[in-house]
Amino acid sequence: MKVLVVGSGGREHALCWKLAQSPALSELYCAPGNPGIEESASLVDLSADDVPGLVDFAVSNAIDLTVVGPEVPLTLGLADALTARGCAVFGPDRYAAQLEGSKVFAKEFMQRQGIATADFVVVDDIEAARTAVARFGLPVVLKADGLAAGKGVLIPQNEEELEGALTALFTERRFGSSSDRVVVEECLVGEEVSLIAISDGHRLQRFVTAKDYKRIGEGDTGPNTGGMGSHSPSGVLAESDAGSMAEAVLQPIIDGMAADGHPFVGVLYGGLMLTEDGPRVLEYNVRFGDPECQPLMLRLEGDLLPVLAAAAAGDFGDRELGFDAGASACIVLANAGYPEAPTKGDVIRGLDDGSAITDSVVFHAGTSRDGEGAVVASSGRVLGVCARGSDLQTALRLAYERADTISWPAKRLRRDIGARVLSVLG
Repeated sequence: MKVLVVGSGGREHALCWKLAQSPALSELYCAPGNPGIEESASLVDLSADDVPGLVDFAVSNAIDLTVVGPEVPLTLGLADALTARGCAVFGPDRYAAQLEGSKVFAKEFMQRQGIATADFVVVDDIEAARTAVARFGLPVVLKADGLAAGKGVLIPQNEEELEGALTALFTERRFGSSSDRVVVEECLVGEEVSLIAISDGHRLQRFVTAKDYKRIGEGDTGPNTGGMGSHSPSGVLAESDAGSMAEAVLQPIIDGMAADGHPFVGVLYGGLMLTEDGPRVLEYNVRFGDPECQPLMLRLEGDLLPVLAAAAAGDFGDRELGFDAGASACIVLANAGYPEAPTKGDVIRGLDDGSAITDSVVFHAGTSRDGEGAVVASSGRVLGVCARGSDLQTALRLAYERADTISWPAKRLRRDIGARVLSVLG
């Protein structure tokens, strides 16, 4: 099969790394890709949001399956455009992609499907927001309606932080048109966990659980980011409970989309809070979480490509996902200043120095090459350093060991990924 992966981050590197292992693969392309992906796929000089260019490439190169990594091209209708040209695609259509593209759409869809989520109010100006906050009290959650690269969720803890958040959303317009509408919702308390599954439009196949760490600082402090690390299993939700939970919070989305005439084909990610009153959905994504995708690909056994192709064709048949019984972890190496104003351009040293560390892999998330061909740190999140082990403690230790072999002047990382989970597990 000839496959095109769309995207340029750590998620897409992990997908290309796994797909390249398939005996069913004949050619693998990635648009636009990154220097790390070059090891697995031929890079295509097309941006992920160039819908016409991507469709033309898929048609002219007789691509058998396009796998869409990031959310933006999905919200722009890439899957619709490919389908209209007779191209198989793994990724939901534009209507279904609103689950991630619009927080308002997602909350209202959850209400219609009877899915447990935080109580909320939708507002469009600062005074309405203040009224809504008074209803829920502090801390409170403020979500820009549209896409904001994983940074559009603000959780002010006190009045000073509230005023700063309201100013950022409504006065400074830090998130542009994404904050034309804002969801104000109660702040839930508990452990967060990621439930990720793929769908053929009717059925789900669930991945093993994972846990993501969004805050920039150790101890879960500071602003939200796209994710500073993750591990699988989550350590906070038993796999024996995850199946029934997926039936409660993921399958109703698949059923509702089918009823609306938009069968959901692709990845459905449910971000959950495990509260004292039971699980509550925080958000949905319509693609693999990043960095969660990276440790999940390390635990995935067997051939991923036929499963994705079957999903795109609308029927899994008897194909199933399998996972090893161990654990995996990902430590994100970021640039100083992330997420607000990351430093860029430093040459990265030691990318191959830790290659002898057992079952470790480095996925590129934000790298490029300088004029001399050296790999440089070119974005906020730069690398996802991953490892697999017999248990979570081993996987985390190996990931940190590999991370310590890599350096550049502005390198930053959290040193406490998984620490609290390990302390609870004892």
